[in-house]
Amino acid sequence: MPDGWQHHVEPGRTRSKGVLALNQADFNRLVEEHGPALYRMAYRMIGDQHEAEDMVQETFRSVWKSRARYDPERGDRAWLVAILRRRIIDRWRKHPPPSVFGEDHAPDIGVSDRDPFHDEYTDEVQAALDQLPPELRETLLLVVVGDLTHQEAADLLGIPLGTVLSRVSRARVRLREYLGSYVKTRWSNS
Repeated sequence: MPDGWQHHVEPGRTRSKGVLALNQADFNRLVEEHGPALYRMAYRMIGDQHEAEDMVQETFRSVWKSRARYDPERGDRAWLVAILRRRIIDRWRKHPPPSVFGEDHAPDIGVSDRDPFHDEYTDEVQAALDQLPPELRETLLLVVVGDLTHQEAADLLGIPLGTVLSRVSRARVRLREYLGSYVKTRWSNS
């Protein structure tokens, strides 16, 4: 375990005031190791590059503010994803995401001159993700993009493991259907 991690606290006690569970060097390591994955997850949940960057920045700001409560027994990624998820939910409460189903036309998907994933994902994938019900999209993203185990996703969402497995499976089936339909449409139009 890296120097600077002070995690042994007797049951029923809290860390003494002034003792940090997470120091600057370890915080920087978290940013470096997990920042790209958190960004991918935020981008796929929100669909906007700048908003995703803001959500990741807010996540790491919250991490720094709550560094004394860091629990190394909980995996770094699970802790960070839980914080990111709360920041995104807070954002959705203030500014609900647009509904794809309520519109008569296809969503306008902006394309920047630089793909944030270097061809890892496409706008078609984002459009397909946007069509998934929120609970399927979130569960799929936690497992696939957030790289959480199914059990970690279940714990984070407060739902049974079987529900996570079912949601991920249904989300994958629906994505295949959406993307298959898109490919057929493009093929027939060319």
